[in-house]
Amino acid sequence: MKTVQLSGSPRANVGKKDAKAVRNSGGVPCVLYGSGEQAYFSVRDVDMEKLIFSPDVYQIELDIDGKKTKAIIQELQMHPVTDKPLHVDFLELEDNKPVKLGIPVRITGRSKGVLNGGRLQTIFRRLKVQGLPKDLPETVELDITPLRIGMSIRIRDIEIPGVQLLHAPDAVVVSVKTARGAVDDDLDEDEDEEGEEGAEEGEGEEAEEKED
Repeated sequence: MKTVQLSGSPRANVGKKDAKAVRNSGGVPCVLYGSGEQAYFSVRDVDMEKLIFSPDVYQIELDIDGKKTKAIIQELQMHPVTDKPLHVDFLELEDNKPVKLGIPVRITGRSKGVLNGGRLQTIFRRLKVQGLPKDLPETVELDITPLRIGMSIRIRDIEIPGVQLLHAPDAVVVSVKTARGAVDDDLDEDEDEEGEEGAEEGEGEEAEEKED
């Protein structure tokens, strides 16, 4: 998992008035919780937006007034109109303690079903997983190359060493659906084979006629 550094300033007071004052000064009120006592601090909103508007998931090295801690973003509150971060909860990471996290799905390869006119449907953009910090991947990569029309990749088909996927095993992650103008690739292969056999038979008949 990618690691980024983030600096925070301790908050002497907590509450709605203090949080509003932090936002008015261009900051985002935050709290860090985990193994020790909760720590209240603020982060510059421009620095926070770089993290939350990125498709990647980061392990964050927090530096709060010289005290460094490894953490992840656990919960995020956004303004419903301006889409600005209002409050962020950070969870402190421990090497031997599993954490739950949403990992982005990355599609790779070229599906034969899509090449034949099928429609690729991605159900999950992120997958909820649980594992030790060292085992958590940056992305969940899914190779769609083998997928034909009507085929899918389900949760039970995905294996990440040391990581548990927190979804129903039968849940579909990505699939190739039929679409108007799509051609059944399996049928194409059968027709090609029949065409080749028919051509061979025709050639054999012509050869016999010449011999006669």
